[in-house]
Amino acid sequence: MKNRLLFFLCLVVCIGCKNSTKRNDGKLNIVTTTTMITDLVKNIGRDSVSLQGLMGSGVDPHLYKASEGDVSKLTGADVVFYSGLHLEGKLVDVFEKMGRYSNTIALAEVLDKGSLIGSEYFASNFDPHIWFNIEYWKQITNYLTEELGKMDPDNASFYEDNKEQYLKKLDALEEEVRQTIATLPEEKRVLVTAHDAFNYFGKEYGFEVVGLQGLSTATEAGVQDVQNLAQLIIDKQVKAIFVESSVPKRTIEALQQAVKSQGYDVQIGGTLYSDALGSSGTEEGTYIGMFRYNVNTIVEALK
Repeated sequence: MKNRLLFFLCLVVCIGCKNSTKRNDGKLNIVTTTTMITDLVKNIGRDSVSLQGLMGSGVDPHLYKASEGDVSKLTGADVVFYSGLHLEGKLVDVFEKMGRYSNTIALAEVLDKGSLIGSEYFASNFDPHIWFNIEYWKQITNYLTEELGKMDPDNASFYEDNKEQYLKKLDALEEEVRQTIATLPEEKRVLVTAHDAFNYFGKEYGFEVVGLQGLSTATEAGVQDVQNLAQLIIDKQVKAIFVESSVPKRTIEALQQAVKSQGYDVQIGGTLYSDALGSSGTEEGTYIGMFRYNVNTIVEALK
């Protein structure tokens, strides 16, 4: 507790001492949390911003804890963009402290709460995996662009132009996704994954989505959860189940064995990107590439 208090005191003092709005080279110094947000800032800010992402490929934001190096990045930032809705569970206290003295922006706050998926099992009462709804991601793109323009009016038109280009790419992605999913019969649209990260995806594209763990990977699946889901897979003749890149695969492997023990063979259809993008420099290391990869993997495995 003492160490935690010292952490916050140091954080607040550092932030209070900070009074610059740009780096010496004239670029906004931006820190982001998840890989999805980092990729979005890259598309909108490009070379006109200095960007540091805290989380890398395969990192689970639900469990992520700030290191000493992260504290230095956060306190030196002109703005911190994070997802919100308690996705970054272990960082919530940090952002709440920072919010009183610095520019921290929870991007999900722009979304209409009435349209979000609620949950009695998650602290925020809303499913935080909003990036799996492309329309939500467009709203967040608009919001982030607006905020960048306010902080850096000299480059506001540059950000706007980049936004318009990116929104066109998201429109094309949406059309492609719907065409791909249309090739999968509706009765086969049952998506079983490690945790409940795909509910927005399921709601938008007509999938029944079942996660072995809850909305947060901090929760653990019990024996009864595994048995119940195994029975559902058998009853619905689900062909494949999926591992997630940011969740240990042992939970899905245990589910697969539980199904096999009852005489039904279910395959592991591949690894989906849920709470983080793929490796930097790859197609899956971008939001658009990740979404396309997930959809193709799901559809091919369930056919």
